[in-house]
Amino acid sequence: MSKTFSVTILGSNSALPTSERYPTAQVLNASERFFLIDCGEGTQMQLRRNKINLSKINQIFISHLHGDHCFGLIGLISTLGLLGRTKDLQIFAHEDLERMMTPQLHYFCTDLPFKVIFSSINTKGSEIIYSDKTIEVETIPLKHRIPTVGFIFREKPTELKLRKEFVFKHEPSIKEMVSIKRGADFTAKSGELLLNNDITLPSIKPRSYAFCTDTRYKPQITEKLKEVDLLYHESTFLSDKSHLAKKTYHSTAEQAAKIAKEANVKQLIIGHFSSRYKNLTPFLKEAKETFSNTYLATEGSVFSVK
Repeated sequence: MSKTFSVTILGSNSALPTSERYPTAQVLNASERFFLIDCGEGTQMQLRRNKINLSKINQIFISHLHGDHCFGLIGLISTLGLLGRTKDLQIFAHEDLERMMTPQLHYFCTDLPFKVIFSSINTKGSEIIYSDKTIEVETIPLKHRIPTVGFIFREKPTELKLRKEFVFKHEPSIKEMVSIKRGADFTAKSGELLLNNDITLPSIKPRSYAFCTDTRYKPQITEKLKEVDLLYHESTFLSDKSHLAKKTYHSTAEQAAKIAKEANVKQLIIGHFSSRYKNLTPFLKEAKETFSNTYLATEGSVFSVK
């Protein structure tokens, strides 16, 4: 059975929160490692409501420095301190975030028992900003009123697994097993050549998630998004307000669906809805006309990639 790779929607609204929709925040669960993506006001409340352990979040990714994407940071950091966290917290964001938050940390979190490490993002070009043994995160420059990036989370390929019957029969050395896991064939003591495909089990296909919020319609990003398993793309307005979307550097549901279709992604989530809309059904209808496998980002929704 494959390990978990899922996204939980904590907040789906744009600038103004409503009684039912919070500002943008999401959590990616990659094999029980939790990555927080944006941190709008109320994020820590939504984490608790969705029973996500705050202490498991070690990396936070902030797309841009509009308040509805980062106002929840100082509250979350303060709470982590009160909970006795000691492990460092790393925040990836535009370099201005550290300058803005340092006075807040000094004022509200003077005795913080862990370090907050700010890692600045280059918003003008794509780059891998985080990498460990199992996952890497790449940025995508977007087109908004201020410097903004999207994020692509990709699992790294896993090693091949040896078939048990092969190991018992041929008793390969540790060195040989390492080579086989990396794709090598095996020569038995009898001289018979055993092909790698016959002595290994296929590795799990790496999964991917892309997060693109607060951007004008930008078809150029489809190259980076090709074949992504799950895509979140903002859809602040319906197409009858496309002029307003262009003016405010946002996208419509139809435009989000066009991006998904052109990039040939597997699933599309649309969100970042303007608070002017009470009923979100028209968003789903509009997007599905272009890309059928579309879903609404609603608070508490969980989207899994198998």
